[in-house]
Amino acid sequence: MKHMTPRESHEFLQLHPEAVFIDCRSEIEYLFVGHPVGAIHIAWQDGPDWDVNPDFLGHARKAASVNRPVVLICRSGRRSMEAGRYLEKYGFPEVYNVLHGFEGDMDETRHRSTKNGWRHDGLPWEQT
Repeated sequence: MKHMTPRESHEFLQLHPEAVFIDCRSEIEYLFVGHPVGAIHIAWQDGPDWDVNPDFLGHARKAASVNRPVVLICRSGRRSMEAGRYLEKYGFPEVYNVLHGFEGDMDETRHRSTKNGWRHDGLPWEQT
């Protein structure tokens, strides 16, 4: 798995329109916090129990079809890294993790989007 900053990820996605951009946060995060423009939602874990989504692999295979690059993003880059390792284990040849994720690392007052991340970098996002 390769790791890219949010800006590098955005540039990669612009240069590789065949890539699949997967937001693997929970449905609530995707809908209410917002998500990168162009990202599809496939939760890696979701409430109420926060177990790994048993359908994650199948949905990712369907979205990526044959050998398309997969770029994964979550809140901070941790869940997307786990999801990326899982996809590699099951034969995905080109997986990328977005470092710092959508909201980034927490600052000293425990707030996100103030130090790094997709939103902090001013990259395109929306809330639906």
